[in-house]
Amino acid sequence: MIKTVYRCILLGFGFSCLVSCKNTIELNSLKPIVITEQTPNDTDDPAIWIHPTDPKQSIVLGTDKDMNGGLYAYDLNGKIINKVLNLKRPNNVDIAYGYNWGGEKIDIAVLTERKANSIRVFRLPNLTPIDDGGIKVFENEKGKGHNEPMGISLYTKTTDSTSQVYAIVGRKSGPSGSYLWQYELSTDENKVVKGMKVREFGEYSGRKEIEAIAVDNALGFVYYSDETAGIRKYYADPELNDNNQLSFFGQEDAKRDHEGIAIYTTGKGTGYILVSDQQANKFLVYPREGASYDNHTHNLITSVSVSTDECDGAEATNVNLGEDFPNGMLVAMTNGKSFHFYDWRQIQNEIDNAL
Repeated sequence: MIKTVYRCILLGFGFSCLVSCKNTIELNSLKPIVITEQTPNDTDDPAIWIHPTDPKQSIVLGTDKDMNGGLYAYDLNGKIINKVLNLKRPNNVDIAYGYNWGGEKIDIAVLTERKANSIRVFRLPNLTPIDDGGIKVFENEKGKGHNEPMGISLYTKTTDSTSQVYAIVGRKSGPSGSYLWQYELSTDENKVVKGMKVREFGEYSGRKEIEAIAVDNALGFVYYSDETAGIRKYYADPELNDNNQLSFFGQEDAKRDHEGIAIYTTGKGTGYILVSDQQANKFLVYPREGASYDNHTHNLITSVSVSTDECDGAEATNVNLGEDFPNGMLVAMTNGKSFHFYDWRQIQNEIDNAL
C-alpha cells in the first residue's frame, strides 16, 4: 500500500504544496510502493542486503547525513529495525558478501564517515562494528575537502579459492586522475578490519564533486557520477594496472546533477544502469551491456519520472523479495528524511514502452 506520493503531501499540505517544491514532480510520475520511516536529519544513500535463506527478510540500509548522523536498517515495509548512531556525517554505504573475516565468511556494510575522514565497517545483519572505530582514508591530502570521503562502492574479486573485497572511495574534492582511492580490506589477528591503499585513479571535470559510485561485480566495472558532467567508467580490478577511462557517457542527458547510480541485472552481462537526474526527479536508463558495436558505449534508453524528490543515492536488485517486489526493487533516497521503494515492474514497464 502506498503511504504517500509526494514529499509535500507527506507533510500534509496537499496538492497545492507542489508549487513550493524546489523541483516539480510530474503528475504522471511513478509512485513508490513503500516510503520508509523518517530519520532525524537528512537521508543520503541506500544499499540492499539480501537475506541468504529468506529474501523476504532482506534489509535496506540507509545513511542519515549529519554531524550526529547514523546508519539505519529498514525492513521491506520501510520500518526502522536497527540503527547505528553518533556517526560524523555518514554519506554513502555499500555491501559485500562473503568477506573473509579471520577465516569466517561474513557479509559487511561499509560507509564513509566524512567528518571523521574515515570509512566504517559493520557486520551484517546486526550492524556490529568490526573496524575498531574506523579506517582513515585520503591520509596526508591537504587540499580543501581532499580528505573528506563521500562516495563508496565495494568490489569483490572472486577466484576459485579466494574472495578479496576492495573499497573504492570518492571525496568532496580532489585532483583529476587520482580523485578515487581504492583500498584492499583485510583482517588482523584481532579480527579488526584494516584498509590498505592499492590504487589512485579517476578523471574529474572540476565542476562539482564525485559522490555516487557503483561497481558491477560480475562484469568488473566501476561507474561514478561526475556531477553536472556525466558518468565515467573504469575497470574495478586494481591488479589489471589499467587506469584508462573506458567511457564517459550521459554528458548531455541530465538537467543538471548526475547523482545516484543503481545497476539492475536481467541476464549474464545484460541489464540496466540507472542514474538519478536529480533536479528533474527522473532516472536515466542505460544498457548495462553497452551497444552492439561497443560494450563501452552506453546510449540513453529512456528517462523514468519518479515521485522521489532530488534523489542523491539509489540501489537496485533483481531478487524476488515477495509479492510486492517479485522482480526486485529500486530504492531511492528522497528529500523528506526517507527512502522510496519502487516495484521493479513499474520501472521495467517504462523501459519496455520506450523500446
